[in-house]
Amino acid sequence: MQAVNQIRLNREQKETCETDWSDKVEAYNIDETCARYHNQSTEVQFHPHSTTLEESASTPETWAKFTQENLCRAERERLASVHLRGLIDCILRDVAEDLRLQCDAVNLAYGRRCEQLEDARLKLEQHLHKTLREITDQEQNVAALKQAIKNKEMPLKVAQTRLYQRSHRPNVELCRDNVQFRLVSEVEELNMSLTALREKLLEAEQSLRNLEDTRMSLEKDIAVKTNSLFIDRQKCMTHRTRYPTILQLVGYQ
Repeated sequence: MQAVNQIRLNREQKETCETDWSDKVEAYNIDETCARYHNQSTEVQFHPHSTTLEESASTPETWAKFTQENLCRAERERLASVHLRGLIDCILRDVAEDLRLQCDAVNLAYGRRCEQLEDARLKLEQHLHKTLREITDQEQNVAALKQAIKNKEMPLKVAQTRLYQRSHRPNVELCRDNVQFRLVSEVEELNMSLTALREKLLEAEQSLRNLEDTRMSLEKDIAVKTNSLFIDRQKCMTHRTRYPTILQLVGYQ
């Protein structure tokens, strides 16, 4: 607002000085023309009322005072403009320096954030590699348990088939002999072993599903971190390299 007001005063004083200058040029040309008149001039003629001066005519003192006041006012506004311009330059320079300091602070924060994202992504990748190894081990464990169950099922079929066939022995031959007890014991042991293996298989399959969920979650987090790094480094920081200098911010370039 102060600058706008000073510009208005400068324009007003400029118009005053231009008007005064124009009047003086016109008066100078008139006096120069008068100085060239002589008794043989053909342009001269009678002007009976030319000796009467208008009441608004100035005196040499008022003329000099008017001119001096115009010069003083013009110089005063010029000095005020110089002072105001210096003040504005200082303000612009301070603001530009503050902006550059803030820019440096933001760049430093960006750098730290990128380092944090890079470190977090590295830890996630390490965790993912560990999880992938655990998934491989667990898949092998599941396959081994299934094979163990399959290996136990055939002996169970054999023992149960033997018991079934021996249950068809005729009459007194259907005897609870030592073989019968051994077969029953074998079937019970095989059933207990299969039950334990199936429980372990269920636990291993659930663990494998949990590991797969962890893998997908880690891959998603890694993708998010990678995208964030791309935005900060390739997009934001690239634009910030074109941040204007102090001279550009002040307006000198």
